[in-house]
Amino acid sequence: MKLKQTTALMLGACLAIAATAAEKLGARPSDIKAREIFAKVISIPTELGRNKVPEMAEYLAQEFRAGGFPAEDVVVTPIRKSGDQTATLTVRYRGDGTGGKPILLMAHMDVVTAKRADWQRDPYQLIEENGYFYGRGTADIKSGVTTLTSTFLRLKKEGFKPKRDLIIYFSGDEETSQDTTVAMVREHRNLVDAEFALNSDGGGGTLDDNTGKPLYYLLQTAEKSYADFALTAHNPGGHSSQPRGDNAIYDLAAALLRVRDYPFPVMSNETTLANLRAAAKTTPGELGAAMAKFAANPHDEAAAAIIARSPAHVGWTRTTCVATLLEGGHALNALPQSAAANVNCRIFPGVKIEEVQAALQKAAGDGIEVKVKGEPMSSDASPLRADLVAAVTRTVQKLRPGVEVVPNQASGATDGLVFRAAGIPTYGVDGMFMRPKDDFAHGLNERVPVEGFYLALDHWYYLLKDLAGKRR
Repeated sequence: MKLKQTTALMLGACLAIAATAAEKLGARPSDIKAREIFAKVISIPTELGRNKVPEMAEYLAQEFRAGGFPAEDVVVTPIRKSGDQTATLTVRYRGDGTGGKPILLMAHMDVVTAKRADWQRDPYQLIEENGYFYGRGTADIKSGVTTLTSTFLRLKKEGFKPKRDLIIYFSGDEETSQDTTVAMVREHRNLVDAEFALNSDGGGGTLDDNTGKPLYYLLQTAEKSYADFALTAHNPGGHSSQPRGDNAIYDLAAALLRVRDYPFPVMSNETTLANLRAAAKTTPGELGAAMAKFAANPHDEAAAAIIARSPAHVGWTRTTCVATLLEGGHALNALPQSAAANVNCRIFPGVKIEEVQAALQKAAGDGIEVKVKGEPMSSDASPLRADLVAAVTRTVQKLRPGVEVVPNQASGATDGLVFRAAGIPTYGVDGMFMRPKDDFAHGLNERVPVEGFYLALDHWYYLLKDLAGKRR
């Protein structure tokens, strides 16, 4: 064959490959539909007080019904709480029953309030700009709602028959009280009961801030429990011209200093140790060395102390509590009759709320009243299932060859906490890869990378086919 002919054929092959790659990134019919859904759900302002979650749930329900899911398998459950109207959506993709109990797939429809005057762009309009999708909820977590919805529609259109039921669950108030998820596990367990759950609101990949190169993928297997405690000092009070030694404000201040200095016990589990081993490889200096030492010996108190000095990592090894709000006194010219503080705690998996309350009471002292606010719940870490770890690893490396999958424990909390407490192991396996400096979830100008969004669609597609498809 002549050189010119060979060159022409090679060039044609390269162009064909490039065209195929371009088609795969946003141009396939399933991608176009996903972008349509993404734009619609971003446009619905599902923030607290606007009662828009039911509207979003109904819109998605219509998409599922139009996509071939029987009406009886698409359930919108209205829930009213403290004057606010919200809802949940569950969708069952029926399998042939050969694979065991269902897998639950999670996201939430509500978002943190976005003040339009502070944003550079309309927070409730999906805007594509400079390689990013902007809008409230793009990261947390309407991208997850969209990818799960789109994946179900794509699989249904292809005629995929899972070997076990797959259940989508979209909650309505994850950003606030999580009442909807508590109601589902307590009152509608039949709609969400599963062998385990996969959470789009946890896990995910990290890109290098400077190069954009994929660094690692976090498989979330545990979350710290969230709990608020009211610490209150009481006093008879009196006239401010007659001060004395006992004073509610001073007593509370002293108690808070004791709480600050209270050493919650060092703890670990298989997830945190694996996470520390991986982090030690890329963390320089004394902190990285301490991570490696603690991962090798969880009883190394000196290593734990070094880790505890890092605000970003202290939560990996213990429960943390910190004062966040203060209130005290009743008049400018009177001794305070009471002073109160809110202490917010992020509790290590497996530790009960009552244990933390008792520890705070011990630190604060007998003269301080310590009460639990609301009805927080604690949960254990989910076990590292070999089948799930293998499936996630295959999926991640199919899209990002060579990227390491690292177990992770989150210091924050999602609806996964409720499901773990209800006995359903939960794993954060979101497909989004992002640079840390691009993470504006809950903040201004929230965004996700366009490429990351489309690759996350394939992530869920491959993962569900791996976990619920027939082995060939």
